[in-house]
Amino acid sequence: MFPRLFKIGPYTQHTYGVILVAAFIIAILLAMRQAKKEGIPPARILDLGLVIIISALIGAKVLLILVNIDYYLEYPKELLTSLRLGGVFYGGLLTAILVGIWSLKRWGLPVWKVADILAPYIALGQGIGRWACFMTGCCYGKPTISFAGVVFTDPYAHQRVGVPLNISLHPTQLYHSLAGFALLAVLIILRRKKTFEGELFWSYILLYSITRFVIEFFRGDYRGSLFQGLLSTSQFIALLVIPLSIVMLLYLRRKQPLS
Repeated sequence: MFPRLFKIGPYTQHTYGVILVAAFIIAILLAMRQAKKEGIPPARILDLGLVIIISALIGAKVLLILVNIDYYLEYPKELLTSLRLGGVFYGGLLTAILVGIWSLKRWGLPVWKVADILAPYIALGQGIGRWACFMTGCCYGKPTISFAGVVFTDPYAHQRVGVPLNISLHPTQLYHSLAGFALLAVLIILRRKKTFEGELFWSYILLYSITRFVIEFFRGDYRGSLFQGLLSTSQFIALLVIPLSIVMLLYLRRKQPLS
């Protein structure tokens, strides 16, 4: 759609980065406000947010390279090009979870209470951030004759991310965005009825994995495949994460009920 905001001489300001920064700032400010209400130092939420965003970016890039390892082994110079791409969300999410838990334990903060504070705003960031994908053209969908189809026409978008031009495609970026906003609404409702620490966070992980698994069927970009193309890499990860989320919800409900 609009992969570039402006270009001054050799410098190009891409829409992708601006939207992602905006999503992070909005999400972290709201999370800090919620943390203050729940007795958690807002400054620690900011620290955690910075740790999470850095680890998520690294994890997303690493999984992107691993999923396409044959391609990068054949064309190693393309590793530099991959630095401009968004990466695989699940790689970023799983890395951020591990690093986030380690950081919270190191700081002596209640892991699942803080995770619950962050969960709705992770969904919000996802809802906003997917517009970066839409503007850039990455994470595009399969061809469709549906009324919801969108047509990309910018040659620069095709050059950067390979999105097909002048063909009606499923707007899978917007499907992901709508899923993020829907998860935000669900988590805010759950927050009012929360019965144990970790409930919001693992509910988010569960619901995100379900929506991701479904939306993957409409994706048209190559994301790696397993079982002779039956599942994408993200769908395979989702099938592992869904039962894990259910187990964690059952475990934490017994172990960490609210007083």
